[in-house]
Amino acid sequence: MILRRWAFWRRVQYGTGFLAFLLSIALPIYFIYFVHEPTCFDGIQNGGERGIDCGGGCLLVCAADILPPAPLWSESFKIVDGQYNAVAYVENRNTDVGAPALAYTFRLYDAAGLITERSGTTVFPPDGVYPIFEGRIQTAGRIPTRTTIEFDAGTDWRPGDVGRDQFVLAERELVGADAEPRLIAQLTNNSLDTAEDVEIVAVIFNSQKKPLTASRTFLEEFAGRTTQEVVLTWPQPIAKTLRSCEVPTDVMLGIDLSGSMNNDGGDPPQPITSVLRAAQSFVSRLKTQDQVGVVTYATDAELRQALTNGVSAVAAFIGDLTIDPLSEQGSTNTGEALREMTSELSSSRHNDDARKVGIILTDGLATAPGDDPEAYALEQAAALKANDVELYAIGLGTELNKTFLESLATDAAHTFVAPSVSDIDAIYQTITSAICEDGPSVIEVIPKPKTSFR
Repeated sequence: MILRRWAFWRRVQYGTGFLAFLLSIALPIYFIYFVHEPTCFDGIQNGGERGIDCGGGCLLVCAADILPPAPLWSESFKIVDGQYNAVAYVENRNTDVGAPALAYTFRLYDAAGLITERSGTTVFPPDGVYPIFEGRIQTAGRIPTRTTIEFDAGTDWRPGDVGRDQFVLAERELVGADAEPRLIAQLTNNSLDTAEDVEIVAVIFNSQKKPLTASRTFLEEFAGRTTQEVVLTWPQPIAKTLRSCEVPTDVMLGIDLSGSMNNDGGDPPQPITSVLRAAQSFVSRLKTQDQVGVVTYATDAELRQALTNGVSAVAAFIGDLTIDPLSEQGSTNTGEALREMTSELSSSRHNDDARKVGIILTDGLATAPGDDPEAYALEQAAALKANDVELYAIGLGTELNKTFLESLATDAAHTFVAPSVSDIDAIYQTITSAICEDGPSVIEVIPKPKTSFR
């Protein structure tokens, strides 16, 4: 009995030793290959993380803790025919969290449906409204009427060091709006740190905060506590796009001095007297930075006043205009008047910072030159409008070809009919408001650095 007990315990000792031997080999292998300290890159929610590799002690912020990007508006702006820049303003409602690479997709539509789409990524700093810009999108000649933006749900969100208040726009100046537009901005980096790969987007709004156009440039480095001059450009004139009185205007008036303008009789003669008085009032309402010139026409046309900013002198000059007795039995050469207006607005006297506007007033039909005077007038009107001139047409009286007037003008909204002379001044006032809207343009210049994240 004693021998059997001793044999049993002997086996237990051997078994325990063998098991200890196996564990001494297996445990190191297990810990080496199967047991890991929790990290923020192991694809497992562990170590106090709020989600997989996010929250807790991890740098990445969990998507569930993020307020998603909120688009405020998105628009497409024409560069040249068939090519557009797509721009959106997007709000980051997270106070101290942003995205180093926010993925987005722009989609451009017209009445027929989707034209094209463009995807990309952009830095999205914390706590502010930021532009997203995608340039030179080809539309195969189609004109976008609606633009949308959507975002990738898989974005990595991180704590951000600085937001939109890192940069301040000290001053800005828009020059060459009707030639080679340039926005010259002075930007200050308020941070102590150098910002790298800074994307800078400028958006110009009208006084009702409707976006009109945009441009973009980049800075490789922007040292902390410094001010830099930044220049943003446009490939085409933008003066016609901007309605603010901040942008000057060059105006050419085409005044009909044919004999029919005396047909109402009276002393002083009508309707010419009221027409000239209304033109004087219009000129007097122009701003000091504006220029005005005058072309008169009957059988022929003549540049009577070159472009000048002496608006008071031009108003007085208009009041002294009279109808040449030789024109009493003459013709109405509308086309030649438009040709003279084109020539003056293309001359060296045109201000490159100014938009170009033409206003042609007539009380009758085009009757000169040649066999088809209306065709000639339409040809000259097309040449004027091709030179980026907004053309307004005012028809006086009831015997008018309104279709002809609308074809002369930029569009139907630029066409006015005055059944009597009492309507002319109100029409000129409407044109004044259309040229130069109340309130200044709003020009926003927003930098976005790629180095504002931990």
